Amino acid sequence: MNRIILMGRIANDLELKTTPTGTTVCSFRLAVDRNHQKKDVEKATDFFNVVCWRATAEFVTRWFNKGNLIIVEGEMQTRQYTDKNGNPQTWYEVVAQNVHFTGEKTGNTSAEAPKAPQAGTTAPVENPANTATEPPADDDYPF
Repeated sequence: MNRIILMGRIANDLELKTTPTGTTVCSFRLAVDRNHQKKDVEKATDFFNVVCWRATAEFVTRWFNKGNLIIVEGEMQTRQYTDKNGNPQTWYEVVAQNVHFTGEKTGNTSAEAPKAPQAGTTAPVENPANTATEPPADDDYPF
């Protein structure tokens, strides 16, 4: 079973992109504080790459911003690739299937309109691993 649930803060600006086939995608880094801290030692934080597809991507970019607390449910995936120097590398990411609000107060009221996507947020997807990243339409991954 491959299931991961994380709660943390969005560590970078969100950007909604569109693949050449028209599928929407959003990726971001999630900062998650570790539970077990040693006394008198600086807090440890882990950073996870997260990718959201289709309606989930649009939901995240509409309702969340950098610094917001979010719960992400999904699967951890890895991809192998060769970097520009010819070295083998592994890319780790959480493919979000569900995202949730945490109940954190952000200063927004329900009467306010949702934030509009920033201008120029649709662009071809750049793939750091130089591999196909768009999942099949039926979400049946080939690995």
